Amino acid sequence: MILDGKQIASEIRAELREQVCETKARGLRIPKLAVVIVGHNPASETYVANKIKACEEIGIEAERIALEDSVSEQQLLEVVHQLNNDPSVDGFIVQLPLPEHIAETTILSAIDYRKDVDGLTPENVGRTVQGLPSLVSATPRGIRELLARYNIVTEGKHVVVIGRSNIVGKPIAMLLMQRPYLSLPGMSAASLGDATVTICHSKTRDLAAICRTADIIIVAAGSPKLLTADMVKEGAVVIDVGINRMDDPASPRGYRLVGDVDYEHVAPKAAYISPVPGGVGPMTIVSLLQNTLQAYNEHIR
Repeated sequence: MILDGKQIASEIRAELREQVCETKARGLRIPKLAVVIVGHNPASETYVANKIKACEEIGIEAERIALEDSVSEQQLLEVVHQLNNDPSVDGFIVQLPLPEHIAETTILSAIDYRKDVDGLTPENVGRTVQGLPSLVSATPRGIRELLARYNIVTEGKHVVVIGRSNIVGKPIAMLLMQRPYLSLPGMSAASLGDATVTICHSKTRDLAAICRTADIIIVAAGSPKLLTADMVKEGAVVIDVGINRMDDPASPRGYRLVGDVDYEHVAPKAAYISPVPGGVGPMTIVSLLQNTLQAYNEHIR
């Protein structure tokens, strides 16, 4: 079965739109998200445009703050501090990657964790690790929501995560191994967790053998078609986080998007599989909206 992230994200957006409408009906201000983008990276510009559009669709106020790539680290820090102290802003993100002369860790560490709707500050990561309420990184939250909406049980299952990034690999491993008491407001199933998780990466020996023991495989390595059919046991659940461009002269754009999974050959063996595009991608954006509503609800209390 295909894990249709596009459809699930549409359902969640409708739920969030209703929440925003109820907020307006109560005479309260609507939530606000700010997005900071530095430079003119085409991929980043597309991501930001999609996030702004998603906000508009559910009625969240969105502000795009564009800075030239010549901006200094100190100037960007000043923007971060202004947003931290702006009572009208419930959450904000600084779109990554940043120019080489700006240290991402410095910028992320400066963000107020209560407004960190990307879930990347040390405070939110630490709270996630400890099983405390937090703003969880958007892609892992989206993966967890996708599993929940399809009633895929993780308790007692062996999950293999390929990739150890701070954005996907590490946090999704933490989420799925947690006891169910880790609550994510808005999640449709509180029982996800209690999995046995193995994290694999570029230095892992005999990756194929490890993957064949997995009930659930989450691939976030940034390597086209890394996971092949011989690496997957019958009936496994496969979540593809990768998005890669491959040359394709037959495509009008000259390329096509593929994931980290050899979808054509893996899909017949999988009980559930997420496609690329249309799987995890839409869930990441809707999770950012969920985080914004979560931050707003905490903010107005």
